[in-house]
Amino acid sequence: MQDKAIKTKDFHRDLEKKSSAVSLSDMEVFIFPDLMYSLMLANLMSPVIWRWRDDPWFDGIKRRGMMARINRLKQYIMDHYAFNLDLETWGLTTKERELERFADFVDTGMLAQSNALFGYEGDKYYFDIDIRTHFNLDKYTTNVIPYWKTETVEAMTAFELREGYSTGAGECVSLAALYAAALFIVLEIPLEKIFMMATPLHSQNFVDLDEGLLTNNRRIVTKKMWFNGTALSGQARRSLENERVTLVTHSSGTIHIMYPDATISPEVYKDFRKKLSNYLSTPLTPEMLGNFLRQAPECHKCVLVRAEINGRKHYLPIARAFAYEQDSSYKVTDNTRDKLLAEIEQSEFSSERNCDRCLILNDLEDYLTEHPVDISNEEDTERLVKRFKTACLDADETVRKLIDFCHTVPRMPNPAEKAFRSEPPLNIKPGMTREDIIARVEELRDKNEYCRLAFYAWRDLSRTEAEPFMKAAVERNPVCIEKSAKAFPNDAALVEHVKSMRAESIYEGAGRLSQPDEVWNFSTGDGLERAIMLGVVLHARNGGAYVVEPGDGSAALRRADGGVVAELPSTKSIPQKKLEIG
Repeated sequence: MQDKAIKTKDFHRDLEKKSSAVSLSDMEVFIFPDLMYSLMLANLMSPVIWRWRDDPWFDGIKRRGMMARINRLKQYIMDHYAFNLDLETWGLTTKERELERFADFVDTGMLAQSNALFGYEGDKYYFDIDIRTHFNLDKYTTNVIPYWKTETVEAMTAFELREGYSTGAGECVSLAALYAAALFIVLEIPLEKIFMMATPLHSQNFVDLDEGLLTNNRRIVTKKMWFNGTALSGQARRSLENERVTLVTHSSGTIHIMYPDATISPEVYKDFRKKLSNYLSTPLTPEMLGNFLRQAPECHKCVLVRAEINGRKHYLPIARAFAYEQDSSYKVTDNTRDKLLAEIEQSEFSSERNCDRCLILNDLEDYLTEHPVDISNEEDTERLVKRFKTACLDADETVRKLIDFCHTVPRMPNPAEKAFRSEPPLNIKPGMTREDIIARVEELRDKNEYCRLAFYAWRDLSRTEAEPFMKAAVERNPVCIEKSAKAFPNDAALVEHVKSMRAESIYEGAGRLSQPDEVWNFSTGDGLERAIMLGVVLHARNGGAYVVEPGDGSAALRRADGGVVAELPSTKSIPQKKLEIG
């Protein structure tokens, strides 16, 4: 009896996992960490990114240096995809409903540490402004949470069909998966060089090239950019400075804060942690001091920049100097400062210091040059505190922030707490064709969890059973139900509207299908996809069971008693004879 209960629980967990690979909400990716890489594999198998290589934008890309190539790819993504975190896109659910789904196999206390929607409060910034207000959830009761779904590259691209969008779009996990696949397909960067990371509020990639770089939503952040003190770098820094990394996923495997087992190679993970730490650390130099001040407005009232004009010393508040950077190619913090100051009208300067308690940036820079400070050495930092002593600012607090600016310590899953096991290597290499990759994923699907789940994320019902897809369709597509109720409360009018929709799937291939909310959001779908969506909506409205019957050139939606609701033309072909709803 106990064995039967265990088998039932395992079956239930596996079904949830496979259906989560279809719906791919952020919370599901956190709970089933293999899903993030499985989505990336689905993007590798997709024809969409492979077509980018034929775009004139990438002509001659192989003749460029690597950073030039990466910046070319970044600009392509910037031009073709917007960042989207709209609550209306994929709808809402409740904490109670989602916790009930996962209660048998997830510790809810650990879940609260891993996902912001279930209680995580690691990033003080967000909670200072009230996270629910930040995400526009304040108009709902506190148990309401969004279905932020991680989009496939097809769904990201299809946003251009949606009212209000002129390009594709996606949220942070979607953009991370898109970047990882594009770095491999377009630039032929080996998968072994790409590490996908998730914190409770953000997802990004670390790419092991030169000093390292991060993908951050649509942007690329080099080590130099990480420390430049601009508003953009401040946004990029926020998650690793304030949040714990809950998940790292790589071609060799995954490690996650919640689970005792890890599949990532221990040696690879050790090397990754070292390289990420090096990326996040820099010596305190005069330039780094200036970069720190750029992003520390609380210090600006106490710092002046000195310039020599007509042989006399003049002073400028550092805030004014930084303001002039915005419209100039010159900087306060490097050897172009004199050119920047020369562009500023003399009337902006004062010939008198006018602030006896202010620090002079030039003097601080000279001090760091003559007396280098090792920020890991307590004696050195104490010397620096004494140098910063002034009534204008708190020297101890300022030096602490300066040290933190120069040295971020990432909080990673602890390998000492994990039992490592390995899975067969992917062996997906640059130079392989899309067909080679599909064949390799197919070959490994019974041996490697990424590959097993990739076909569910790829939405290929010619290679998977229908139950996970239909479970996700019925349970996790609230938008088509709610929006159609407002627009077409009459069933007959709804049927006619669905029949009149654009009759084209966003997914190429006979067996690949959209979920109902994708059909509704993008107002397009093959007849089989539209029949499934219509059945989901009518089941939610009226109860009762429905059956979708794929056919030769058409798809029929029937009531369980046999009555035909709609018959729609279809070019999709799947092995299943019928798909049940309800």
